[in-house]
Amino acid sequence: MRKVAIFDVDGTIFRSSLHLELIHVLVEEGVIPKSAAANLARRKIAWQNRKGDYDAYVMEAVRLLRDYIKGVSYTDFHRVEKIVVGELRDRVYRFTRDLVKDLKKKDYFLLAISHSPKGIVDEFCKRLGFNKVYGMFYEIGPTERFTGAIADEHLILNKARILERVVGKEGLSLKGSVGVGDTESDIPFLEMVEKPICFNPNAKLYAHAKRNGWKVVVERKDVIYQIQ
Repeated sequence: MRKVAIFDVDGTIFRSSLHLELIHVLVEEGVIPKSAAANLARRKIAWQNRKGDYDAYVMEAVRLLRDYIKGVSYTDFHRVEKIVVGELRDRVYRFTRDLVKDLKKKDYFLLAISHSPKGIVDEFCKRLGFNKVYGMFYEIGPTERFTGAIADEHLILNKARILERVVGKEGLSLKGSVGVGDTESDIPFLEMVEKPICFNPNAKLYAHAKRNGWKVVVERKDVIYQIQ
């Protein structure tokens, strides 16, 4: 049976958040009004100055998209997705980029899961060679405009459930399986795989990794460290 490798994307392969970068360009392109993004800008500055929380910054971007995507043309939205990926497609970590290549050569089934919109995750993961990609699917109405609803949101938020579903549907094996994540939301799927890797983990995931003896890898500048 074919082995599976599951990767988080934002902050794990991509050296930022696809959702954040998408929001910034949607504002620049006038799809989301600049006046609506004032709080996002404040959150960004607070985080950059280490006076605010990164999660709060990301969640403000999530809120903005949910509040303003209704009525937006799919054509305009997809155009912005392509702009973002076209400019930032090479902004990846060396460790995970090379790991994806290595596992691809070994014929692993590569699964990517992100809480960013599915269109931009598809676009970003396409050239990396992933077999299956999951992201937030914002519904489109009959006039090719977003309705504001999200399909199967509860499933996308449960990465372990997605892994379980893909393994069953594709006839894959968890024996020798690999998982890579960077926050505590990745713990459920990391507990399912044989070789969990905590890459640039936040404090909660790092504490969990230490308790369980999981591999911890940190990439900083041009050095990749493995923490025992």
